[in-house]
Amino acid sequence: MTPTPFGEGKSTTTIGVAQAMGAHLKKNCFACIRQPSQGPTFGIKGGAAGGGYSQVIPMEEFNLHLTGDIHAITASNNLLAAAIDTRMFHESSQTDEALFNRLVPEKNGKREFCNIMFGRLKKLGIDKTDPNELTSEEISKFARFGH
Repeated sequence: MTPTPFGEGKSTTTIGVAQAMGAHLKKNCFACIRQPSQGPTFGIKGGAAGGGYSQVIPMEEFNLHLTGDIHAITASNNLLAAAIDTRMFHESSQTDEALFNRLVPEKNGKREFCNIMFGRLKKLGIDKTDPNELTSEEISKFARFGH
């Protein structure tokens, strides 16, 4: 997006588009924005969370330390990589049955699929709706999503 000479409008437009998509699609939606790094220095515009023309209220609860620093990007990338690595490790060291038991836990002595799992079953070509009726092969497919 090309800003005006004063640099305004990019963040407001980004948040507006995210809100409109969320409302139109009826889905949770978010946008990643950063605090402008040169604006406050040159006095062109205010900092994030209300220094400029638009505000997020209450401002006290909107302190995400948005500075535009590459350090924050690096930290979030490392966190995501560690989470993926840990998940891959745990999935590779667990049996299919153990994974299935975590995916479809017993509640009050009964094991049931939640609504979103029926789409997963359909993609795998499994037409059963009772978790107790799955064969060991179907449990493996469900736990590993066909891999």
